Amino acid sequence: MDPQVEKILKLPTKQKVLILVLVVIIEAAALVWFLYLPKHKALLGLRAELTKLNADIEDKTRIASNVPKLQKEYDQLNVELAQALTELPNSKEIPSLLTNITSHGKSAGLEFLVFRPKPEVAKDFYAEVPVDIVVAGSYFSVANFFAQVSSLPRIVNITNVAFSDIKNVNNRMTTKVTCLATTFRFLDKKEIKDDKKPAKK
Repeated sequence: MDPQVEKILKLPTKQKVLILVLVVIIEAAALVWFLYLPKHKALLGLRAELTKLNADIEDKTRIASNVPKLQKEYDQLNVELAQALTELPNSKEIPSLLTNITSHGKSAGLEFLVFRPKPEVAKDFYAEVPVDIVVAGSYFSVANFFAQVSSLPRIVNITNVAFSDIKNVNNRMTTKVTCLATTFRFLDKKEIKDDKKPAKK
């Protein structure tokens, strides 16, 4: 028999119990340190990952349930865009639109003294097309002309309105009106690219 074991066996019972308790404590500590703690840490990591995955599933489920609503909103935006496109002419339609404006003015009983298109002003994806207008006629004719322009399918803004040369001719009030008519057109892709190019020094 091993001398060390014999030495332990000869010890008093209290010391034997104490040694046994110490051995059990050391083994228990080793089990906790080398087996339980790593497993516990791994378990906590898996629980955190599970919580994150559950949150992701909830988010994706919520998004999936909103797909029909988002598709409906997308379709509605496409309809609104198509409608907006009809209100902004392209460059080929500008001359006919300007002719249309003068036709409405003449049909309202106005005399065109000035109809002068000005240089276009490029914006992000569209251009402003301003026109200086001076007309003469009755107040009723002017009001009728503005009403007809506002009902055009294309957007035309009338600004900078100024009345002058007000007269009473045969019990009919006539005036000269100076204004700025501004319509808009979409820029094509080439125009937008050219506009974004840096100016040459």
